[in-house]
Amino acid sequence: MASSVFAQDESTPAAVANQLPGLFWIAPVGAIAALVMAFVFYKGFMATSEGDANMAKIAQAVREGAYAYLGRQAKVVYAVVAVLAIVLLIMGQTGLQENMTWLGVIVASVLSGFCGFLGMKTATNASARTANAAKNSLNDGLKVAFRAGAVMGLCVTGFALADVSAWFIILSKVKGLGDPMALSSITTLTLSFAMGASLQALFARVGGGIYTKAADVGADLVGKVEAGIPEDDARNPATIADNVGDNVGDVAGMGADLYESYYGSILAAMALAAAAAIQLKLGSTEAVSLIIAAPCLAGLGILCSIFSIFCVRAKENASFAQLLKSLHMGVWISSALIIIGSYFILQKLVGNVEGISALGIWGAIISGLVGGLVIAWGTERYTSYEHKPTQRIAEQAKMGPATVIISGIAEGMISTWIPLLTVVVAIMCAFSFAGGHDNLLMGVFGVGIAAVGMLSTLGITLATDAYGPIADNAGGNAEMTHQPPHVRERTDMLDSLGNTTAATGKGFAIGSAALTALALLAAYVTTVQAQMTKIFADNPEAYGGFNPGTATIKDLMNHLEITLMNPAVLCGLFVGVMLVMVFCAMTMNAVGRAAFAMIDECRRQFGIMKGGFKKAGMSDADVADPMKWPMEVEVDGKMYPDYANCVAISTGGALKEMVIPSLLAVVVPIIVGLILGVPGVMGLLAGTLVCGFAMAIFMANAGGAWDNAKK
Repeated sequence: MASSVFAQDESTPAAVANQLPGLFWIAPVGAIAALVMAFVFYKGFMATSEGDANMAKIAQAVREGAYAYLGRQAKVVYAVVAVLAIVLLIMGQTGLQENMTWLGVIVASVLSGFCGFLGMKTATNASARTANAAKNSLNDGLKVAFRAGAVMGLCVTGFALADVSAWFIILSKVKGLGDPMALSSITTLTLSFAMGASLQALFARVGGGIYTKAADVGADLVGKVEAGIPEDDARNPATIADNVGDNVGDVAGMGADLYESYYGSILAAMALAAAAAIQLKLGSTEAVSLIIAAPCLAGLGILCSIFSIFCVRAKENASFAQLLKSLHMGVWISSALIIIGSYFILQKLVGNVEGISALGIWGAIISGLVGGLVIAWGTERYTSYEHKPTQRIAEQAKMGPATVIISGIAEGMISTWIPLLTVVVAIMCAFSFAGGHDNLLMGVFGVGIAAVGMLSTLGITLATDAYGPIADNAGGNAEMTHQPPHVRERTDMLDSLGNTTAATGKGFAIGSAALTALALLAAYVTTVQAQMTKIFADNPEAYGGFNPGTATIKDLMNHLEITLMNPAVLCGLFVGVMLVMVFCAMTMNAVGRAAFAMIDECRRQFGIMKGGFKKAGMSDADVADPMKWPMEVEVDGKMYPDYANCVAISTGGALKEMVIPSLLAVVVPIIVGLILGVPGVMGLLAGTLVCGFAMAIFMANAGGAWDNAKK
């Protein structure tokens, strides 16, 4: 049966058939280059000074708070991963799952978590150095912050691609590359490893988001609104927690999120390529060439990103638009180089393979790349204070808070049209270019490779995103340590740029996640087919004469009754939409509860501080004016403000509140699968994908626009 699927030349020695094509090594070389350059950039900015003792003290407080949170979060995440690994190990021993699945899941989770730790370590070490570098020039500050952000981008892409490359090399030796079923087994097995990265992303995003917003709301409501203290003022007990939150959510959380998308997109594209190769009955050499196209593209993207990182620089008196253009230039250069390089790689890999259009796959890659740029542009247009949507929200503030809320919701809703239509066009173009109208699986592979194309610039795209919280913390450090006005002006400029890049980064992350999820949805179908084929091999009567091994995807979908007329599919769709709404509500309520605890603590400390000021001899008038308060006061042998207590409250609240929403996202698909079967799961995945994409864009853009409108 195997020999009928791949037309392998019998004269080809087995050793040659099992050799990886030379171009495959672009992937591991790119991964190693990313990690080497990340180390170089890290050592480079660490060689600069943190500034005076006060700047170093504030940075150390933020660093300790970030490490404390990350350490406690890791215990929760790895406890869940350990349980999952044990279940997978038992399933492997009983033949229900591949034996190595548990190990791959653990490795993916550990590497994703390690990237978050490295990103956090880098960001918390870079903030004071950015503020200190801004004393010399704006370009020096930008250089430190951006190179520090690049460490995160290169670590994520480097470790993810190294993981994919290492497993493919190992499994190619264990299972071989000449057997068609072995190739399918390799790609479906590695695809299951994405569970580890997904779990890490889920907990990091939910926990980090709750921490960030709880600290932010607490610091702003009590400090700015009630007490009248400026933002990032050292007299606010929640200030350090607020700065820690920027790193927890926008560095570690975003890094884990994009690690999962990047890792998943490559594995999904490889699995879809294997399925398409089987259906096209390609020779083993041609099949391997198609499968390795995704990791090769990722490796090329890393090399291009490294080059373009060096192209980001700014003039001393640069305007906001010029700073933004300098960051955009890096992404554009990287994208252009990837477009050129991928053409030659595809021509070499599949240029002479019958039934495959190298030019068509190239078009699919361009669709993904351009789609990512358009989504980033659309997000920037609706969240930057340079553009009318955010200005309209600011204008509504003249009428009161109610109109600001209404306007923000409206702008957030209407902002969804650019990302949604962009993804629609990217999907249709990728599907058509790759030959989907002639072969469905090739079209779906086109969508998968488009997702890899969109994420191929992640090395520099994530650098621009991680730059945001670093610049924000640098501004906070400069404010808390009372740096000269010209330093604050420069850090404010870098911070404003960071707010925009953080917003566009969220849009890019959401868009790439949607495209990756679609590829994973298609890969799920091929995985189901592979499992059914194994069952059929043992029991040919298992499916009433239906042979899943030779069936097309359309035949399989018809056999499983995956149509909109099937109530199981419709029920899954409704449950998927419900899951998105309930998940959002639970996380927002969690932020409210955690923020309430933070507000209570800040009010308590302000009360103690006022009492201490009076005992120290301050007049009632001076006590009533927060701007006349000293930076700290001793009360009953303890110094206030007590930053550590606020950090502990935010940490405990985030970890407690993240468990139920995260488990909901894990448990519901399992329950739906047990009750409604494969059709129900397909409906669930489709419902969560479409509704989740729209909701995520709406909420991210509305929040980003509100945030920038206040400036």
